[in-house]
Amino acid sequence: MENISSGDTAWILMSAALVMLMTPALGFFYGGLVRRKNVLATIMHSFFILALISVQWVLWGYSLAFGPDKGGIIGGLEWFALRGVGQAPNPDYAPTVPAQAFMVFQMMFAVITPALITGAFAERKRFKAFVVFTLLWATLVYDPVAHWVWGTGGWLRGLGALDFAGGTVVHITSGVSALVAALVLGRRKGYGSEPIEPHDATMTVLGASLLWFGWFGFNAGSALTAGGLATSAFVVTNTAAAMAALTWMTVSWLHKGAPSVLGAAAGAVAGLVAITPASGFVDVSAAIVIGLGAGTFCYAAIQVLKRLRVDDALDVFGVHGIGGTWGALATGLFATTAVNSAAANGLVYGNPAQLGIQALAVLATAGYAAVMTFAILKVIDLFVGLRVPEEEEVLGLDASQHREAAYQI
Repeated sequence: MENISSGDTAWILMSAALVMLMTPALGFFYGGLVRRKNVLATIMHSFFILALISVQWVLWGYSLAFGPDKGGIIGGLEWFALRGVGQAPNPDYAPTVPAQAFMVFQMMFAVITPALITGAFAERKRFKAFVVFTLLWATLVYDPVAHWVWGTGGWLRGLGALDFAGGTVVHITSGVSALVAALVLGRRKGYGSEPIEPHDATMTVLGASLLWFGWFGFNAGSALTAGGLATSAFVVTNTAAAMAALTWMTVSWLHKGAPSVLGAAAGAVAGLVAITPASGFVDVSAAIVIGLGAGTFCYAAIQVLKRLRVDDALDVFGVHGIGGTWGALATGLFATTAVNSAAANGLVYGNPAQLGIQALAVLATAGYAAVMTFAILKVIDLFVGLRVPEEEEVLGLDASQHREAAYQI
């Protein structure tokens, strides 16, 4: 194991810890946006997924996503329960760190992705249905798409699709699946006819701030080495997040007449989403454009969905689906080998074909996620039931699903 770099290993393990923090941070971000009677249930979604997918990943998820290729579509089960995944590096993925370090870093991506979807069905989904959905979705949607894009032999990787830290794998899969879930479950009781307001904006801003902090591990950690590329990814991540926060707040200020605190928080997250696939391939000037686009496009998408009366409760599709799509396409525009010599140039740097490859990756990922999510939800509804009864929804999920209260009166 003479090839192991202690610096790279320390950086990957620290990055894994940063990404792990993002899932409870998401719980706070979402928890502040729901009504008081549903905050505990909403935070529980993220916390429970951290436990559930951590076990699923070491048993079979990692093997399906990164194990020996089966036709470019999925990995095999040769690495079930981490058999053969130990302290020695795997040169196919991260040649300077232990294979288990790479595995646990990728685990945290697998954890947060289904947690993102929970914002779409907040305040109305049966907990038992949520558990089954999470396990099936992670196995049937996340793991195959991760193999397509990042696995050795994956078909999108073979085409040259660029996704540094998860624009397609994480954000498009979760965002599109969230939209499907919102449509299948239907609107919350009282949606459009009575106020459904966030119960604690401060909790949401705290969650957004912790997400921003953890995202440095998400993007800069994806360099898999502690060096120049990680530094560049760190800088463009912060730049895009800041630009998107400024943009969203400004656009919403012009639209609604006041600078929204929640808008600034949502904008930062949208910028983080959009820079994710591009973070290891673009420079700071591109990051500013990506942040500007994220703050504008994601805000506009949310307004359109509200006009269409689609109850994506916490705007998951608008932020992650649209943000991830913009980021993946922007990678095809602004990627440059001056930042990452192992990648490819985008359209702006003389390679228009890369934009076409990125568009194909977006369409394939979105289509697969939509079809599979619809099928999973319909099967669960048939055998378990997706939605709580009306009286339990009125009471609130904290009391009806968990028999606990977030706050004592």
